[in-house]
Amino acid sequence: MSFDTGLLQAFIAVHRANGFTRAAEQLHLTQSAVSHQIRRLEELVGRPLFHRTTRRLRLTADGEDFLRHAERILQAQDALARHFRCSPIEGTVRFGVPESFMSEGLPQLLQQFARSCPNVRLEVSVGLTLDLATMVRERELDLAVVVSVSGEVEGTLLRRLPMVWAAAEGFERTEGASLPLAYSPPPCVCRQVSIDALNQAGIPWHGAFSSHSLQDLRMAALSGLAVATFTRDNLRPGMAALDERDGLPALPMLDFTLAYGEGDAGERSPAVAELGRLIEQAEWARRDKPVRQPRRTLRAA
Repeated sequence: MSFDTGLLQAFIAVHRANGFTRAAEQLHLTQSAVSHQIRRLEELVGRPLFHRTTRRLRLTADGEDFLRHAERILQAQDALARHFRCSPIEGTVRFGVPESFMSEGLPQLLQQFARSCPNVRLEVSVGLTLDLATMVRERELDLAVVVSVSGEVEGTLLRRLPMVWAAAEGFERTEGASLPLAYSPPPCVCRQVSIDALNQAGIPWHGAFSSHSLQDLRMAALSGLAVATFTRDNLRPGMAALDERDGLPALPMLDFTLAYGEGDAGERSPAVAELGRLIEQAEWARRDKPVRQPRRTLRAA
């Protein structure tokens, strides 16, 4: 048995309007047309859905049950139509994101945006060493997830994570010896923060490994070749975090901020606003996943 959407809409309208006349006005139909739809629906169901008197119209027990199902069906149909409805939004969105923010959630979100806004051309720039904040200010990007020391960038804060000195489990640092560092070429926030911290603490260091790839830096740390600086969520099995007990200075928190460039009139385009809304509302974009800290086996020689 299948029910025409128009019949379900008429049934709900009559119930909510508590009568055929007002329901007909709301549906822009004649009263006789609405009455015919309700009779047709009751014929399909095989049971009366309304108790009718000269003064009152109310649902039968079967009508109460039917109402709950009808509302769920229409809600599901509406959600399906909204999901696949093409957006009238047009234009181009240039979006920048650091490699460390790329996760399973972001590609799916970008795919969702592309499906819902097929008339928008999306251009995504991903990298460790892109100066995303400058690119936003100079209007090379319309919006970007910018990594910065806590509080330095204006925008919508998505995540705030601690930085750590990351090394292979069992890594031994000789006190007073030059610390081998793995980092990305400039501009890179983690590189600059770690160098400044070591210089201020008077700890000698040297560049032992350099790469644009976050995965390469992880491998350098895991191999024991060098110490890298990551946000804590980038620790992997086989790594441990060094801290003041290992003779290394404390590191600041890092913010992941969604920063917007402004148009000529100081306004965001509808396309930029829509992508920003999806990112700001995405649970995975704001969730700081707890990382199980490996057992410490580090010691200062």
